Amino acid sequence: MITLYYAAHTCSLASHIALEDAGADYELKRIEFAKEEQRSPAYLKVNPKARVPAMVTPNGILTETPAMLAFIAQSYPQARLAPLDDPFAFAAIQSVNSYLCSVVHVAHAHRMRGYRWSDDPEAWASMQRKVPESVGACFDLIEREMLKGPWVAGDAYSIADPYLFTLAQWVEGDGLDITRIPRVIDHRRRMLERPAVKKAIAEELAN
Repeated sequence: MITLYYAAHTCSLASHIALEDAGADYELKRIEFAKEEQRSPAYLKVNPKARVPAMVTPNGILTETPAMLAFIAQSYPQARLAPLDDPFAFAAIQSVNSYLCSVVHVAHAHRMRGYRWSDDPEAWASMQRKVPESVGACFDLIEREMLKGPWVAGDAYSIADPYLFTLAQWVEGDGLDITRIPRVIDHRRRMLERPAVKKAIAEELAN
């Protein structure tokens, strides 16, 4: 049994979708940011970073979305969520997920979490003004170079797709003109048609 700690409208959705894609046996535990539950002593024992997601597995606890997605793909090879028999192709998917985690998500976070980088409210406002440009540059690169076909890796769906989908849901809020990234938006539309995506979103909004 896997336990996924999540919060609605966060990047934890990517791992939730992947667990559904894999047909995994899992349970959900919601963390309410409005109640500061991510900073509670109980949750800090699970994830001292005070963030979501966190995944409790039979082997231990994982944090960071790229690691969790790789674990899901490798634990459920029958789901074919990554090219596990091709080291380079698997590394290429990891490269995309690392970019989404370390660059795209961080650029997005400047819109509402400037306090992570500065104590100056004027600096927060400056960061917010930069978000359409910084996040836009990220998605321009994804549109042009990283989205290889109907799915991130080309013709085959993989663990990179729920992660891109999750972050692409936020682009309007980040001030992007979505007409500049039509392939990303088409990918988002097709993801929304998948049963695993529909189920994961419904579960997170219902709980």
